[in-house]
Amino acid sequence: MNPATHVLVISADEAWRQEVVQGLNHAGSRLDNPLGLMAVGCACDASALEAVLAAGPMQADLQVVLIDHGARGAESTGAPAVIAAQRIIDARPELSLYMVLEDDSDKLLVEQLASDAIDGYFFRGEQDFNGWFRILAAEVAGKAETPFYDALREYVAQAKDSWHTPGHAGGDSFRGSPWVGDFYDFVGEQMLRADLSVSVPMLDSLLHPTGVIAESQKLAAKAFGAKKTYFATNGTSTANKVIFQTLLAPGDKLLLDRNCHKSVHHGVILSGAMPVYLDSSVNRQYGIFGPVPKATVQAAIEAHPDAKVLILTSCTYDGLRYDLKPIIAMAHAAGIKVIIDEAWYGHARFHPELRPTALESGADYATQSTHKVLSAFSQASMIHVNDPGFDEHLFRENFNMHASTSPQYNLIASLDVARKQAVMEGYRLLDRSLKFAHELREKINATGAFRVLELVDLLPEEVKHDGIRLDPTKLTIDISNSGYSADELRDELIGRYNIQVEKNTHNTLTLLLTIGTTRSKVSRLFDAMLRLAKERRAPRAYVRVPEAPRFTALACLPRDAFYEAGERLALLDEQGQPNAALTGRVCCDQIVPYPPGIPVLVPGQVIEANIVAYLVRLLQTQKSIDLHGLALVDGELHLRVLSEAERAALPAR
Repeated sequence: MNPATHVLVISADEAWRQEVVQGLNHAGSRLDNPLGLMAVGCACDASALEAVLAAGPMQADLQVVLIDHGARGAESTGAPAVIAAQRIIDARPELSLYMVLEDDSDKLLVEQLASDAIDGYFFRGEQDFNGWFRILAAEVAGKAETPFYDALREYVAQAKDSWHTPGHAGGDSFRGSPWVGDFYDFVGEQMLRADLSVSVPMLDSLLHPTGVIAESQKLAAKAFGAKKTYFATNGTSTANKVIFQTLLAPGDKLLLDRNCHKSVHHGVILSGAMPVYLDSSVNRQYGIFGPVPKATVQAAIEAHPDAKVLILTSCTYDGLRYDLKPIIAMAHAAGIKVIIDEAWYGHARFHPELRPTALESGADYATQSTHKVLSAFSQASMIHVNDPGFDEHLFRENFNMHASTSPQYNLIASLDVARKQAVMEGYRLLDRSLKFAHELREKINATGAFRVLELVDLLPEEVKHDGIRLDPTKLTIDISNSGYSADELRDELIGRYNIQVEKNTHNTLTLLLTIGTTRSKVSRLFDAMLRLAKERRAPRAYVRVPEAPRFTALACLPRDAFYEAGERLALLDEQGQPNAALTGRVCCDQIVPYPPGIPVLVPGQVIEANIVAYLVRLLQTQKSIDLHGLALVDGELHLRVLSEAERAALPAR
């Protein structure tokens, strides 16, 4: 399928505008035009931004905007053109923007007002439409490049004999086998041929990129608004740890959302940092954890002026987004670097309804699970850097400490391709997803048995005035009126209708819409929900997940507690009650109920009686929840805690 590419020509001079459109299209009909470049015109007024954002085939294929600054002495002074340019940059930064000027004095004004986001200039007196067309076509082709993926395809096509790792040798060990030959057919020849090793110089090195991987990362940095971007092939979990070890030395203080992903808490252990845990807000009705209140963040910054780092998660698993700009400004004013775990929000750059992103809000670092909401393969993630004090050498040393020396090249290729797709058609695909989300809200609500929760429903009371926004592509459905339990409904959807949901709480289901959501999937989901609504049962009393206890205190650094041998104490005493012997002891491990995945205990934390009671109640009432971090000894669950001697020997927090 050949692409279509539109160039929008914006000018207040209608005659000139028509001349340029005709000239570019005539050039396109005569010259090589594999990308289907075609010009369309628009007046330089409020309709210009509407033309960029309105739904339709032209906007879907729009890649370049050409804005006429206006002729000297003409009625237009050029100000409307510069304003239009700035608005387009703000709305859709992935578009290429060219300005047509009278002379170089206009260029200085444009650069001052429209920042450095202008990709190129033409001059009115040089109407070389063939030349303009070639430059614009080259601009689009450059955005559409996939340096690593292209090199990988080229190498596979060369059909080299493999005398190097991996051992399956391009799939030859599978092919024709009576035992595992089906795996060759299932995975596919090209995927196996592309599973190569660092023995292939033309494919560059992820650990020290100087060739096609470096080129692909530069394109990604431009696409996502970063100064530097790094590809990670073992997930955002490792990306978070790399940044922690780069910014934090043992004993350094950091402020972190207790609701952060467990990889952040692992990063605390590995870095030897001293954490200040910030309790997140909680929606008790639905068992959903929200952002940390802005007042809590501000108080922590004021109370800990020696903190080096603040890390928050935006958006949350349920789609709740911080108003990041004022929070980041507060942190920067105190000299604190800001990391945003944007694992669930990597698509936001490519649609104005989802912006601003963390980087656009001033974050120093953002980690994204490109595989979660864009088209990369699982485990494929990106680290984006805008830190003005970035130490690239130190970062690289930490990156290489965690990265495999045998990275999966198919994952790197998927990141290259996912970036290209986001730039070239992300707006169209996300616009479709947002429309699907709006449609599903209306249809699901109309069933009477189910209701999609809105922002006001999801927000805990303590953050209702914090400027929190909701990612519309994450639908949380209240099932309270259906009579089903969440587990029953989830099983019905997968068993009867072949529909797998993202997650559930005791009375909600969460659906994730992505750029891969199709009209057929939307139709099948609604049909299933409608059928289940017709089979609704009598209302039932839902057993809520017990409310997680607030954070207590640290007796020592998490790293110090984690690396001690400790001793194991049973969670239950001989009478089957919460073990009182655990009260006052210091935990060595991270104890995490899944869902929601928030640590109840972290290494170094003092255990209190209410925490033990909470864990026991979870085990007794929430059969669908797993408790990670408990040790199984002789069939009974135990907590690993510091021995009294170990605690006495460790330095206090």
